[in-house]
Amino acid sequence: MTACAIEPPSTGAVEGGAGFAITADGAYAARLALDGDSWFPERWTLDGPEPYAVPLRGDQPEEPGTGLQPMGDGRVLIHRRVAGRHVFSLLYPTGPGTGELPLGAVECPEPGTRLVLLPPAPGGARAYALAVGPRSGAVWLVAGGAFGPERLAEVPGRCSGGVWLDRGGRLLALDRELDGRTKTVVVDLERGGEVSPLLQITEGSDDRLLLADPDSGLLLISSDAPSPGQERLGWGVLGSTLPVRFPECLRLPECAVAPFAIQPGQVLTPEHCAVGLRMDGASGTWVGTWRPAERRVRHLPAPEGWLAGAGLWTEGGVLRLPYATEATPCGVADLAASRTGAPEPVRPTAEAVRPAAEADLPVVDPEPPVPVVNRPVPLQQAPLGRLVTK
Repeated sequence: MTACAIEPPSTGAVEGGAGFAITADGAYAARLALDGDSWFPERWTLDGPEPYAVPLRGDQPEEPGTGLQPMGDGRVLIHRRVAGRHVFSLLYPTGPGTGELPLGAVECPEPGTRLVLLPPAPGGARAYALAVGPRSGAVWLVAGGAFGPERLAEVPGRCSGGVWLDRGGRLLALDRELDGRTKTVVVDLERGGEVSPLLQITEGSDDRLLLADPDSGLLLISSDAPSPGQERLGWGVLGSTLPVRFPECLRLPECAVAPFAIQPGQVLTPEHCAVGLRMDGASGTWVGTWRPAERRVRHLPAPEGWLAGAGLWTEGGVLRLPYATEATPCGVADLAASRTGAPEPVRPTAEAVRPAAEADLPVVDPEPPVPVVNRPVPLQQAPLGRLVTK
């Protein structure tokens, strides 16, 4: 039996039509939808009484790897490759058609460089992209600036990931591979792209930040520090002096685990934040929920047609999972997770949840946590405005 593999959450880029990006406030989402053999952008509105989708078709179909990101005002940023250049525009519905506002282009002349959209920024007024080169990464402001795309920062090393640490969209965490090791660093976009360390569990470990919640400071981390050569899923608290913990309940045999959402609004109580997990194993794909205060993962079937790995928590503890089926092309299954009981459907429908018993999915019994090294989150070195020490 092998231990579970850790998979990073979506970066917000839409690749191959499978991506689904959601604004930081959960109001809008965007994806590439398929009509026959043609891909087209689609915007979802999620903050109304019922979700609904608006197609944003252009004059011709989009390429499968086209990037999309919803903005806070309902427009959708689109990232296309045109003649070797990365071209950005804002799409919006206009009568029966689609309006398009060109924003400019970014060129990446260095061979081997690719450019991807970063996750939607807090506030929804700006959008960012990461140019990943063999020796360095560059952070670009591609929407919301005054004069088109603007290069904001350059980070030595090969960069990946992308997690926002604050509600102001100032502090961006990136995973940087340098000298054969991967560590997470913080890029301060208001201080000229100043780079400072965030995760340094051990000198020889590979440490990555998967998710962060600015309200509680909860961090979801991937590291091979407790088991050299094998990645483990752990959690820590932004600004805390306590070590990162790697719960045994998050080690599942023969499956991959990817955290995709953290419950917001739990100020100063990170151990009570609910976390949504995408679980992939031989029996298929399902949903897991877990809280740091609990030593078990709760399992439940995924909604029929779930856009796997996409979803968000409300402050009240409802996990919202978007799904699309032939009968319901735009749907959201709401699942409530109490602190004492298993998640239960809030609005069960015929399309929402497959008739599979929770007992058919693997359940991990509580086990004591694994001892870990001290001082894994050296946040005293990072320019963070608010520290959480609980």
